[in-house]
Amino acid sequence: MEGFQAYGAGKAGEAFDPLAFFRQPQTVLRVACWLCSVVILGCVANEGYANRPKEEEEFCIFNRNQHACSYAIAIATLCFLCSSGLLALDAYFPQITGVKDRKKAVMADMALSALWSLFWFVGFCFLANQWQVSKEEENPLNEGADAARATIVFSFFSFFTWCKVSEWFNPLSLGAAVFAGRPQVQTGS
Repeated sequence: MEGFQAYGAGKAGEAFDPLAFFRQPQTVLRVACWLCSVVILGCVANEGYANRPKEEEEFCIFNRNQHACSYAIAIATLCFLCSSGLLALDAYFPQITGVKDRKKAVMADMALSALWSLFWFVGFCFLANQWQVSKEEENPLNEGADAARATIVFSFFSFFTWCKVSEWFNPLSLGAAVFAGRPQVQTGS
């Protein structure tokens, strides 16, 4: 009965292999999610706010809507933290011995990934709409225009990377035997 697998991992208690870990498609997608959140946070925090010489207070370049910049910063920061935590869970996952604990980890991962997909879709739509309705006379020098476009593009990429991560843990792709709590026999060597 060699090669049993429960909830997508090999034998529990195996030694951690960093090269094998970073070569996994799921890890690559998590790192991509993490990088997208870093880019979005950097773009909005650095160039998402502008000011005019006659005004004291800075304004958000997304149609002067402070909620747009606040939303982008909030979800990028939380996504950064969540991606880091889920990467740590992925690294720790082979050490989890109980099938019920593995099931909880997989289900939490699926739920969080689906939730982040929703947040990034809403963020993409909201930011793109606010950028589209921004008036040129509000920002005549186009301060932060490239950062705004990068924020919109990377929120679009984030949506798809989080969708792919949540798809990776699709119960149908893991097999009915795995979600029934029975170990799945791994084929091959």
